[in-house]
Amino acid sequence: MSTGNGDREKKIIVDEDWKSQVEAEREAAREMETPEKPAAPPPPLPPANLTFLVGTLYLQGAVALGLLPNPMTEKSEVQPDQARHAIDLLTMLNEKTEGNRTPEESEELDSALHQLRLAFVSAVKK
Repeated sequence: MSTGNGDREKKIIVDEDWKSQVEAEREAAREMETPEKPAAPPPPLPPANLTFLVGTLYLQGAVALGLLPNPMTEKSEVQPDQARHAIDLLTMLNEKTEGNRTPEESEELDSALHQLRLAFVSAVKK
């Protein structure tokens, strides 16, 4: 019996090779995503205390006064507004914690303020 197509059967060709190619690409992508070494855990955070807060504000003021290089640009630059802000924050902290600090905390806060104020006057005069 003839189908009218000249006795030709239609054949469906399934290309199985593409499946292995896709799997190889997926494996290569997985290897690129997986780091070779596991990430080191972050270092422990310092204690949340007045000493750490004073030190943080002091460092901000020192960077703003050009006493230390800016960690982002690695350049020393004077930014008086930012320095004044750090000094104002330390001054406010000094006033608000009066009578509630240990002698060591008071000494550290007074020293930080004194150093930043002297450096501020020196930087503004230049």
